[in-house]
Amino acid sequence: MDKHFLKYLFKPISVILLVVLLGVALFSLTGVERSASAQALPAHPEQPVRFAEGDNAACQGCHGQPGQITALTNDEPLFLSIDPQLFAESVHGQADLLCTECHVNIETYPHPPITAKDRRSYSLQYQYTCKNCHVEQYAMTADSIHMTALLEGNINAPTCVDCHNPHDQAAIHDPQGNIYESAYQNVPNVCARCHSQIYDQYAESVHGAGVINEGNTDSPTCVGCHSVHTIADTNDPAFRVSSIQMCANCHTNEALMEKYDLSTQVLDTYVADFHGTTAVLFEQQSPDEETNVAVCYDCHGIHDIQKVDDPEAGIAIKENMMVKCQACHPNATADFPTSWLGHYIPSPDKAALVYYVQWFYKLLIPAVLGAMVVLNGTDIYRRIRGKKPSSKAEDEPAVATTAAVQVSDENTAVREDAANTTDTTGEGDAR
Repeated sequence: MDKHFLKYLFKPISVILLVVLLGVALFSLTGVERSASAQALPAHPEQPVRFAEGDNAACQGCHGQPGQITALTNDEPLFLSIDPQLFAESVHGQADLLCTECHVNIETYPHPPITAKDRRSYSLQYQYTCKNCHVEQYAMTADSIHMTALLEGNINAPTCVDCHNPHDQAAIHDPQGNIYESAYQNVPNVCARCHSQIYDQYAESVHGAGVINEGNTDSPTCVGCHSVHTIADTNDPAFRVSSIQMCANCHTNEALMEKYDLSTQVLDTYVADFHGTTAVLFEQQSPDEETNVAVCYDCHGIHDIQKVDDPEAGIAIKENMMVKCQACHPNATADFPTSWLGHYIPSPDKAALVYYVQWFYKLLIPAVLGAMVVLNGTDIYRRIRGKKPSSKAEDEPAVATTAAVQVSDENTAVREDAANTTDTTGEGDAR
């Protein structure tokens, strides 16, 4: 065979062999390094190997590798890989939490067999694990609708880990206790895992658009109305009447509402009318009784709240308001919404006629009542004064007056006698 042919034949083969050898060497080095750092365990140890305390390296040696999957009883796959980087950056990783603090039944390798029949059953095995550290938060969930549903047998009701993935949950609050903006904006995404249809409505609302599209932390998220761990049943009558204050928490905040040129008199004006007065009475006296009196969300909507001046749904538009009114007042006419002044107290700039009529009566009523009080007061005084019995001091002048009259009468009689005597004497002298 030609020497030149062999030379050109073996040259590319040599290069290929060299690359392969370098690759094998590199792989071996990285494998040794990874095994050393992660304390990788033998695939089939003769005796169970106990993990070193205070170290997650042994766990990450296996679970830190992608593609770790096992099959459950129903052949459903259970994914066992955990991203070491995400865990290290998580709130648990930052706190140096050990894997075995949550997976308390795993102390050796090989692990005890998994008995859960499906992924949901496996997840529910850890529903009480979180309370070992998060006592206060777990206690809050005791009366929540989620826990109630779970205890009633709804296995799809969310537990802690459905909202907070323990392997990559980032910190929610800063050291001062303020919620991180990224965590705030992620709240609707968490709730959407179960409540996807409600999320779609919320995303189109004035509140949802502010959070999702604009990143506006002034707009409420789901937990702003429903809270975090103490989520109540929205069908509960107590929730209905308490929802008024829930809305007022934001809409009476002067600093917040000033930014959006919204009235902060919403609570005062609502409570002052028939709807609000009745709702407050129910809240104070019978919070657990059903009431059909209109509350905020009956007019403004729940998850689909729009701006009041929205042409299609805004209730500042008379036609849109009419639709809301007729939901409770089916016989309401076209002028029915005109009596509603919105959540504004009448002023020279808003509802001027009502404002001046109110002032007229504010002056007229006190004047009329005041005059009646004075008139009746003087009349009562005169009557009391006229019936008052006379005292001894008042009788003495009367006695003196009587005596003086008697003396005067006597003097008059004496003078008359003297005059008569004089007349008789004069007649005698004349004769």
